[in-house]
Amino acid sequence: MHHQLQQRLDGLNAIRVRAHIATAEFYAMIGKEQPAQPVRFQVVAKGKHAFHIVDRTTDKVRGFRFDFARAVEYAQALEDRAAGVTVQLSSEARQ
Repeated sequence: MHHQLQQRLDGLNAIRVRAHIATAEFYAMIGKEQPAQPVRFQVVAKGKHAFHIVDRTTDKVRGFRFDFARAVEYAQALEDRAAGVTVQLSSEARQ
């Protein structure tokens, strides 16, 4: 990845982390629990053994799997990536 792009991604991830921390501190100050974050990537059945992983913010298909467990694993990996967590998928999940 280009050096400037990596710097920009690092900066955006740092801002995202700070925003989450500030939000948590705010809710702690007022004594309420944070609202649950909605699921961004949803597994949708498209046949007997076919599943699409759909990005709910754009309604675009981000991938597909022919096994439900692998589809869920891939959707969770996409959620983690969107949250800024480094994820390593198993070789089976990448297929």
